[in-house]
Amino acid sequence: MSAQLTVVAPMALEAAAVRRHLDARVLRCGVGPERAARLRADLVSADGPVAVAGFAGATRDDVRCGDVVVATEVRGPDGTRSLPGAAVLAKALRLRGLSVHLAPVASSPEVVKGARRAALGAEGVAAVDMESSWLHPGDDRPFAVLRVALDTPGREVVSPQTLPGALRAYGTLARAVPALAEWAAATGKRRVLLAGPRSFCAGVERAIEIVEQALAKHGPPVYVRKQIVHNVHVVSDLAARGAVFVDELDEVPEGALVVFSAHGVSPQVREQAVQRGLRVIDATCPLVSKVHAEARRFAAAGKTIFLIGHAGHEEVEGTTGHAPQAIRLIERPEDIAGVEVDDPDKVAFLTQTTLSVDEAYSIAGALRERYPALTGPSSDDICYATQNRQDAVKAVARASDAVLVVGSRNSSNSCRLVEVVQGEGTPAYLIDDEADIDPLWLIGAHTLGVTAGASAPESLVQRVVDALAGLGPIEVAEHTTTTESIRFNLPKEVR
Repeated sequence: MSAQLTVVAPMALEAAAVRRHLDARVLRCGVGPERAARLRADLVSADGPVAVAGFAGATRDDVRCGDVVVATEVRGPDGTRSLPGAAVLAKALRLRGLSVHLAPVASSPEVVKGARRAALGAEGVAAVDMESSWLHPGDDRPFAVLRVALDTPGREVVSPQTLPGALRAYGTLARAVPALAEWAAATGKRRVLLAGPRSFCAGVERAIEIVEQALAKHGPPVYVRKQIVHNVHVVSDLAARGAVFVDELDEVPEGALVVFSAHGVSPQVREQAVQRGLRVIDATCPLVSKVHAEARRFAAAGKTIFLIGHAGHEEVEGTTGHAPQAIRLIERPEDIAGVEVDDPDKVAFLTQTTLSVDEAYSIAGALRERYPALTGPSSDDICYATQNRQDAVKAVARASDAVLVVGSRNSSNSCRLVEVVQGEGTPAYLIDDEADIDPLWLIGAHTLGVTAGASAPESLVQRVVDALAGLGPIEVAEHTTTTESIRFNLPKEVR
């Protein structure tokens, strides 16, 4: 998709490492801003992505000699330039087993030492060099800065130990530069189709707001049993604000405030909370509560209940707890043959709310073939948001060369979106954020679909779009199949 890659290296040693391990146009600029500025005219006239590769001085104690720093932005005397495509290059480097820091790089007209270096580190800068800021072509073409730490705050470049450090840094640079070819191959113009609806559903919004309101009203700590929703970014953000996530209630101090997650809990968990004198706020999604009520109703009618779902998922565990003697878990159609029932005329089925619609219907159909008297819930158990997101991404998949699904690996609905896309014959990749994007996925993907699971924030989608924009011009289009307006009320404890 991209034109020829141009790589600039300041010193002869750096340029030699690049030339030896990378098929690209390699230019040596020399050390310092004046020489870098003189070379900039060649870069302006070059056609294609530009990268700077070489050594730098680390400014933070966590950046060791031989570590790679990929610049998220370049700071210089003339201002700061953002490099949004940096995360994609960093992913290619990490896949090579390298220690990578994704952080700002500062450019200085002179060698930076001592207190000034420490001050830059305190500002979040990971490395300092003398060329990158002056080598930026000044336009919107893809630009990357890859620097290997040659010296550190505790061992600056004049140290007697510089030689071993230089050898280590050279070896790392030689291993790192091939990743630039993958990054460059992923650059170019593309179209981005955003599936709609995507991201948070009403149940997830409600659960997160419950924890936020509990923190505001009662102050930290607020304990949460399990992850409030299955997304690492949401959990990390709430933890930083005072939420304490626990696996079981025996980890919660007696009398403390605890929130039950959106996935629901069994009656046994509720009883344990009462016995320990815990103050409870229930964030169970109302649609999950509906399935719990159906399980109790079918069990009271003496029916064997086939629960279509995935073993170990918190929602399945919670639902099973409402009718443990009656429920039989069915994960695949082949599980049906191994299940025994007391009365084949008294059977019913329920489904986990976050399943693939096609998967659930397939299993339900197989159950009906074996048990003609099978009854189901009064309305579809598959969450409206799950179905809407699957319908939307299915339409996007048909028009895309590949699809990125934003969501965590323990998110059932996000994993199902990947399966839905793959079912359309389109490659699909599950990512927590832009740092998970492998540039190899993007090669040849002229039209790229993007969606997000119901537990992934929309802000992550925007970060992914920004990262793609850092790889070349993009045309962003919304592909909306339906509009959602549902909102669930908060429990009285946090109103």
